[in-house]
Amino acid sequence: MSSIFEVNANFWVSLFDSPLKILIHTLDIAIVSWLIYKFIKALAGTKVMALVQGVVLFVLFKFVAEFTGLTTIAFLMNQVITYGVIAGVVIFAPEIRSGLERFGRTPQSLIQRQQLSNEEMLVSAFVKAVAYMSPRKIGALIAVEETQTLQEYIATGIPLDADISGELLINIFIPNTPLHDGAVIIEGNKIAASCAYLPLSESSHISKEFGTRHRAAIGLSENSDAFTIVVSEETGAISIAYKGDFVHDLSMEGFEVLLRDHFIKEEPKKKNWLKQFFGGHHHV
Repeated sequence: MSSIFEVNANFWVSLFDSPLKILIHTLDIAIVSWLIYKFIKALAGTKVMALVQGVVLFVLFKFVAEFTGLTTIAFLMNQVITYGVIAGVVIFAPEIRSGLERFGRTPQSLIQRQQLSNEEMLVSAFVKAVAYMSPRKIGALIAVEETQTLQEYIATGIPLDADISGELLINIFIPNTPLHDGAVIIEGNKIAASCAYLPLSESSHISKEFGTRHRAAIGLSENSDAFTIVVSEETGAISIAYKGDFVHDLSMEGFEVLLRDHFIKEEPKKKNWLKQFFGGHHHV
């Protein structure tokens, strides 16, 4: 027993026997912590995160079973963990791919700042499309995927995998065309799908003036962190839904300011983003 403590003592002493080693170990811990944080953030709110939590809980139960001498239960748990992880990877392949793609874009943005350019193009496309559709009362519903995957809603629509442009968005929502009904979903730097179905909000506090598009935008904001844009077919009014908040009747200037504040984040804002512009009304 004393030899074990001696080995442990020697191990801890070796970690701090020189300033260089202290720096290296600190850097090592910081890098691992950052990678774990980015991994969890990429999977937060997805079905994969629920799987990860279940696996962690299962592993804890396995350790308890081994510690208390329940060998049969520990053996069965080992088998479940071994084959369950493989089955989980197969079942949740789309969510894992989406999370890894989002995780992989982080170093790119740090090295090349390519994401900033993509965000500028995204904002420009939205502004151009809405500026055309709003005065002509062309109804539109556009959802932008953020940290939580929208794969289950993308699967209900027509896959496009097209580059984002104002012209394409306008063309999709032109009335009486095959793709105009339903929502367009943006995933990464692509239009993933059109004609997608979004969950309708069941809130009784939504004003009667709002139709199906607005209820779908609010419903999605209640179920995910997607950023959703709505153009009313009846009035041409511009609305935004995000994380349960709904802003209606935006001016074009206010709409562009809000887009830039959300996607580009050029400057830190002290006030609530709902109050940083005029021309919009907040509805529950």
